Amino acid sequence: MKVIGVETIILQFESKRPVKDAIHTFSNPCGLVTKVLTDEGITGWAYTYLGTGKASAMTLKTLIDKELTPVILDQDPFFPKKIREILWATTEYYGVIGLSSFGISAIDMALWDIIGKVLNMPVYKLLGAYRDRVPAYAMVGWYFDTEEEFIKSCAEAIEEGFNTIKLKVGLSTLEDDVKRIKLFKREIGDRVKFMVDANQIFDEVEALRRGRCYQDLGAYWYEEPLRPQFRDALSRIAYILDVPIATGENEYTKYSFLELIKKGGVDIIQPDIRRSGGLTEWLEICAIADAYGLKVASHGGGPHIVNILCAIPNAIYMESGSLKGEKIYIEPLIMENSYILAPKSPGLGTEIREEVIEKFHIS
Repeated sequence: MKVIGVETIILQFESKRPVKDAIHTFSNPCGLVTKVLTDEGITGWAYTYLGTGKASAMTLKTLIDKELTPVILDQDPFFPKKIREILWATTEYYGVIGLSSFGISAIDMALWDIIGKVLNMPVYKLLGAYRDRVPAYAMVGWYFDTEEEFIKSCAEAIEEGFNTIKLKVGLSTLEDDVKRIKLFKREIGDRVKFMVDANQIFDEVEALRRGRCYQDLGAYWYEEPLRPQFRDALSRIAYILDVPIATGENEYTKYSFLELIKKGGVDIIQPDIRRSGGLTEWLEICAIADAYGLKVASHGGGPHIVNILCAIPNAIYMESGSLKGEKIYIEPLIMENSYILAPKSPGLGTEIREEVIEKFHIS
């Protein structure tokens, strides 16, 4: 079997309402579909979410089409580690991180989708399964225009079946954070776990000040209190606070994760499939974390993430939004008792519905 081509398609969706965290506003999100074609008619699929970055989606499309595709033609898709090395060498001059990593990841995921389809097996099983479902939490505690919208978003997630919710913090004052958390606990109830996510907004002093309050209020973890570059400060915060520090979504490659872990700045690692470098790199990152006795919770979700986490013994959570009305993928995800079930279809389950592509493609 050989790779004979790669097709990329930009999608842009329409948001019903913008959502905010401490540093972002999300509306009308973009994504890139990547299809790796083979001479035996098997196609591997990957979908890369790019937030509101229409220009970045166009840049990534060009990078994959013009730089990455030519060097993987005629390669055997059953050699993802070899192809990763080829792609690293191709992007070395301008760097394997940033959008280069997004492109490498997309191709890597599509290769694994091909492997699963050829072997007629969901990828989590061919990786060596540990479980057939994974706990999921709902990332629905965004900043909205009103408190009513905030509580409604959280309550709908609980009604859907989630028992853990992530709340955004840091957009305003500590007093505002405390008010939001207390409102959540009063309206939703103490039986529901919650974690907080600061999206890198604080400096070390403020991160400690607020972190003490979050842990006193019962947060399950404290996510991204600082920018990832401040490793020494992260290690000091992790040492002082009792609440677990969760971070890693903005780290690239296993080498960065190893440095972060050795510094002691993280209790729960959160690889992002796009930035970390794909499924191949993800497995190595999670193995390093396991060797250090650390747990894994994904940044982001989807069928590909379910497949990976079901093969990771030290995985504890997948991040998810609402599954209601989710019709991007051919095989929908199913939740039972706050667990997302592993996809049953061969491959990664990442094949996009043709009607979605027809409706939302812009390039």
